[in-house]
Amino acid sequence: MSSDTVSRPSALRRLYDWTLRWSAHRHAEKALFGVSFAESSFFPIPPDVMLIPMVLADRSRAFRFAAICTLASVLGGAFGYAIGLFLFESVGRAVLDFYGYAAKFAEFSALYNEQGWLIVAGAGFTPFPYKVITIASGVTAMDFGIFMLASAVSRGARFFLVAALLWRFGPPIRKVIEAHLGKLTAAFFILLVGGFVALKYLL
Repeated sequence: MSSDTVSRPSALRRLYDWTLRWSAHRHAEKALFGVSFAESSFFPIPPDVMLIPMVLADRSRAFRFAAICTLASVLGGAFGYAIGLFLFESVGRAVLDFYGYAAKFAEFSALYNEQGWLIVAGAGFTPFPYKVITIASGVTAMDFGIFMLASAVSRGARFFLVAALLWRFGPPIRKVIEAHLGKLTAAFFILLVGGFVALKYLL
């Protein structure tokens, strides 16, 4: 086993712990904005790491925190789009290679012509690495308006779902969210898309 294989998990763990510590800082909201922005283009730790303890510390501000995550994430997604559109060879490819996302990038970028908006929405809502999609959207020159709309809807739904569960159920739901966030958001996304498809055929 290479030294890189050994060191990378520990480095990510330190970065995770560093991010978590910011959730209790007096400038936590600014840090939440920064992490949410960066995670959409290059940062490896999802904003949920900060969002969850911040909401539990002050449930009355749960939806304010979710709104901060959403706004910053969508803006960060636009930055990722710009990297893909203008700086893929010099910056974007290095980001994807560093995190081992090159294969996922190739897989998803090939589907953009027909299903671009659905890919963006799915990645924005589920735990799939969103930075892959924002960069791929720029590389394939996906319609920027559709990209931003899909990002806003999916990222908003993701963060507000987490905030709403914590606001309603408090600390007991934390372990469920942390252990099953992927399943929860994927199930909700399937229901959401299913509703849109059903509505399309009914109208």
